[in-house]
Amino acid sequence: MAAGGIGLAAGGAGFIRGIPPPEEFAALCSELTATWAKTLLGLQVVDAGRPEEYGGIRCPTRRMVHGRVGDTIYPFMHMAHRTGDHKYLDACVLLFRWMENRVSQPDGSWLNEIKDNWKGTTVFTVIALCEALRYHGELMDPAFRQALRDRLMKAGDFIYTTVNIDYGNINYPLSASYALSLLGTVQDVPRYRQRGRLLAQQALGFFSRKDGFVFGEGTPYYQASSKGCFSVDLGYNVEETLPSLALYGLLNKDEEILQQVTRSLATHMEFMLPDGGWDNSWGTRNYKWTYWGSRTSDGCQPAYALLAGRDTRFARVAWQNALLLRECTHEGLLYGGPHYLSHGVPPSVHHTFCHSKALTTVLDHGLPAAGAVGAASGTGGGSAERVSLPRESAYGSRSFPDIQTWLVAVGDYRATVTAYDREYKAMHNGHATGGALTMLWHQRTGPLLVASMNDYQLVEAGNMQADEDPLSMPLTPRIELQADGVTYLSCSDLGAVVTVAGEKERVVVRVRSKLVDKDQKDPAAGAVNCHCEYVFTPEKVSLSFAHDGGAGDHIRIIVPVISRTGETVEMTGGRKMVVRKARANVAVVADQPMLRLPTTGKRVFNFVPGLEAIPLAFGGGAVEIVFSVY
Repeated sequence: MAAGGIGLAAGGAGFIRGIPPPEEFAALCSELTATWAKTLLGLQVVDAGRPEEYGGIRCPTRRMVHGRVGDTIYPFMHMAHRTGDHKYLDACVLLFRWMENRVSQPDGSWLNEIKDNWKGTTVFTVIALCEALRYHGELMDPAFRQALRDRLMKAGDFIYTTVNIDYGNINYPLSASYALSLLGTVQDVPRYRQRGRLLAQQALGFFSRKDGFVFGEGTPYYQASSKGCFSVDLGYNVEETLPSLALYGLLNKDEEILQQVTRSLATHMEFMLPDGGWDNSWGTRNYKWTYWGSRTSDGCQPAYALLAGRDTRFARVAWQNALLLRECTHEGLLYGGPHYLSHGVPPSVHHTFCHSKALTTVLDHGLPAAGAVGAASGTGGGSAERVSLPRESAYGSRSFPDIQTWLVAVGDYRATVTAYDREYKAMHNGHATGGALTMLWHQRTGPLLVASMNDYQLVEAGNMQADEDPLSMPLTPRIELQADGVTYLSCSDLGAVVTVAGEKERVVVRVRSKLVDKDQKDPAAGAVNCHCEYVFTPEKVSLSFAHDGGAGDHIRIIVPVISRTGETVEMTGGRKMVVRKARANVAVVADQPMLRLPTTGKRVFNFVPGLEAIPLAFGGGAVEIVFSVY
């Protein structure tokens, strides 16, 4: 796969306003699943002298076998069927033995990781093994097929007795609706199907009232924040929960579920960037955001591709994101972000085997016929060339009150501003808030500014990569104070107030916030008020940052500009920087002197969402920074 920076799909093709025929999308899915499967097969441990890893797929980065790697049985069975190559069948048998020896539990569950007590991911393993039996069971040796069936009954009993609507984050019980329904169908167990139906009906209560987001990615489930927000995470919703509900609806021909899922998919689609990236710069669980999705969920394609008959644009979402997955695939593995390779960061195999399942699901279930696209919603029926994603239109601004987030689309610029005040459980300083500009994107360059976590934390250490860079920092544009060992950030303020005004050709965003620490406390010397203004026009984006802190407070305004290693950077006169990208130049001009902060290498890198940047800093009480692309 081609190595490249981001700007990839967008920079290479511009605003492609069309969708491919189903056979072309299927060919892309076939290409990726074949590439990934071949690489994963080569990583399987076949040395019986290594009993703890024997049969597992060893992650070369983590130097371990991930607990959920047995899910790869499904794409391997698909490849065995597709190629006739018996080595994929043999690999499945070895994988199953590894699962039973290393992560299988007496209660019927499987552990998420060997040294992890979490068992909720059993629902996804059940789905994977059921799909393998459903579509490829006839290829299996009878003894192996029966062993899978027997083991699935134990897992089904675990889910039946353990997973209710309040179990874990909402992705587990809502995905369990499909797991139990599918298992009940494959094994002919009515009580499983009945419980799956109950969970699916309960799922209808977890769509936000105004916008239709799935909520429940974090607790408390039922209590709103001060701004009326519930826990929403874009990555988990589009790559796990909504695909599971879509598959449940299709399996059971449940039109009520399918209509609700279709509405919700349309809302989430608003956050897809024209290059296929998912803008999860604000989500509660964006500690696993990878730009193309989320680190350990399966992928958006089963929902968007399989429901494309209800909305033409869904096919475009599935296609564009799959193209981005291909762009981020190197040496046969899916890397965890667009700049992993350029920064020399190795990938986890977790991304690859999870997303292989998603594309395999699309291939096995089959795509809607081209003539059916758009029939249900009335959005299709025209020329495919006229189909575009919402953010390909320069509509001005849109508000999403359920997550206190605003999208801006002026000229070729796309932007996101958030004051979302729901944190993930007890974690503080996770996703950016405070009226931060969490995404600035341009059609010819891709991302220019992107938020990361305010504080990179290994919330799920087994599913994340450690950041060992001593000069690592957040990527979010912000006002920052370091005092007495405590960091105070404007992008941490949950109480920030945002106002948005303007038309299609000019949008103005104004923000009032404060510098606060992770516990929302002011600096010991007193409150520091911050005022930001973002002005968007087709020609340029002007960003103004100001604060009322004292001159001796060592407050800095920090703006990390997204730039891949290898791009030429020119500094002029201390107040101008030009970054020369593949298809355009980016000029950053300030009315105050700019300082390029030190980095360990040529760029700073953040795992959320896997991008490199050049960090700029400004002193004084105010600065105006103008971005233009030429």
